[in-house]
Amino acid sequence: MKDLREALRALESWGELRRVKAQVDPHLEVAEVARRVMYARGPALLFENVKGFPGWRMATNMFRSVETIRKLLGVERLEEIGERLTKPLSSPPPMGLGEKVQTLYEVLKIGSYTPKKVGRGAFEENVIEANGFDRTPIPKTWPLDAGRYITYGLTVTRDPDKGISNMGLYRVQVIDGNRAAMHWQVHKRGHLAWWKVKERGAKKIKAAIVVGSDPGTMLTGAMPVPYPLDKLLFASVVRGSALEVVELDGLLVPANAEVVYVGEVDTEVLVDEGPFGDHTGYYTPPAKFPQFRLERVYYRSDPIYYFTVVGKPLLEDAWIGKAIERAFLPFMKMFMPEVVDVNMPPEGLFTGGIAIVSIKKRYPGHAKKVMMGLWGLGLFSLVKVIVIVDHDVNPHDIGQVFYAISTTVDPQRDVLVVPYAVTDELDHAAMPGGYGSKLGIDATRKMKVENYGQEWPQEVEPDPETVELVNRRWREYGI
Repeated sequence: MKDLREALRALESWGELRRVKAQVDPHLEVAEVARRVMYARGPALLFENVKGFPGWRMATNMFRSVETIRKLLGVERLEEIGERLTKPLSSPPPMGLGEKVQTLYEVLKIGSYTPKKVGRGAFEENVIEANGFDRTPIPKTWPLDAGRYITYGLTVTRDPDKGISNMGLYRVQVIDGNRAAMHWQVHKRGHLAWWKVKERGAKKIKAAIVVGSDPGTMLTGAMPVPYPLDKLLFASVVRGSALEVVELDGLLVPANAEVVYVGEVDTEVLVDEGPFGDHTGYYTPPAKFPQFRLERVYYRSDPIYYFTVVGKPLLEDAWIGKAIERAFLPFMKMFMPEVVDVNMPPEGLFTGGIAIVSIKKRYPGHAKKVMMGLWGLGLFSLVKVIVIVDHDVNPHDIGQVFYAISTTVDPQRDVLVVPYAVTDELDHAAMPGGYGSKLGIDATRKMKVENYGQEWPQEVEPDPETVELVNRRWREYGI
C-alpha cells in the first residue's frame, strides 16, 4: 500500500469500509461512533463531514482484525514480516552455487528495504504557521480526558549518538494551539533520545508528529522494535518495499504522510498530562511529561486525519497487538529456539498484561529460564504475567491452557513471583513509576527431579485397536 488513501480504497473494495456522510463532532462524538462499531466488529470508518473543519476528513478502525491487517500488508502470514530479517540471519552458510545465488538474493532483498530520500512529500502542499493544534480536527475521546489527544501520531526523533530515526506511537495531549504534552514513557525509544539530549545539556530535541501514512509504516510506530534498529528501515521491512522519506528540519519523515506537526520537545519543561481513558479501560491519572512546542503544520490537500480510540477490549489496539505478536514471533524464536508459539490475549492488554508461551521443554527449570529470558527481552519486560505450557498445548486455546495449569502446577513449586521489577507505567495496580512485580506460572509437565523425585504419571489414552474398531463401525451406532 502506497499511503493511507490507497489503504482506505482497498478496504472499501473488500466491503470493509463505510463512509459516514452525516456531520460528526470531533468532541466525543466520533470516538463514540468508532467504539460502537469496533465493539460490534464492524468496518473501518471514513467521516466525510467533520464539524468545524470543512475540507477535512477523519478515518479510524482500519486495523479492524488480524485478517484485515494481513491483507493490508499483502502477506499470507504475518510471521512473514519477521522472517524477512530472521531467515537470512539464521540459515546455514551457502555451500553450492545455487545456495550462494539464493543467499545473495536474500541479502540484496534486505538492502532494498533501505528508506529512499525524495525531494518533496505530499504533505507539503499546505502549511499552517500558527495555532496548528486548534486548526486540525484532533478529537477528544473520553469525557474525563484532560483535553484533545493525538492518538495515532507517529512521533519521529533522531538519536543524538547513532543518528538513527525513531518513530514511536505516543499519545499527545493538546494544551493550546501551539503546546502539547508528549507522553513518551521512560521505557520507550523516544524518551531515550530525549534523555540523551538532556544529558548533553541541550534544552530542546527536534520532533515531528506524523498522522496518516501507509498501513505498514503506521503499524511500525506501535511495534517494539529493539534499539538501535532504525524504525524507518523497519517500516520498509514491514511494508515490503523502501519507504520514501523527506528531510524536514533535520528529521526524516514519511513522504506519504497526511499531516505532519513539526516542533521541539523541551528537556527542562514538564507539564501535566492526563487523565486519559486508556487501553486498560481506566483513566490514567495526571503525571508530568515533556512539553512539545509546535512550530508549524504541514498537510495534504483534502486531508484525512487518522485517529484511534482505546478503552476496554476489544478495540482497534487489540488487533494491532495481535498482529505485532505474530510478526515478532520469528524474532522470539531466533533468540529462544525452544519457543513454539505465543499468545498475548487481547483481554490481557498486550504489553503490560498476560502472555502464554508454549515451549519444547528439554531440561529441568527450562520453563523458568524462558520466563526470565522473555522478561529481559525489550518491551516484553513490561509483561506482568507469563504462563509457560508444553509444545503440544495450544496457547490460543484457553481451555487447553487452563487444563494444563490445573494438572501440572503445584503453586509453591511452579509459581514464581518477582518483586520490585520493571512494569508498565500504565498499570494502576502496581506501584507508581513503572515499578511493580511479575508472576510466572510453569504449567509444563515436570521431570522427575522437578516433581519431588516422583515420575510424572502416564496420561490416559484409548486402546488403539478399539479406536480403529469404533472408527470402522461408527455409522452402525446410529449416533
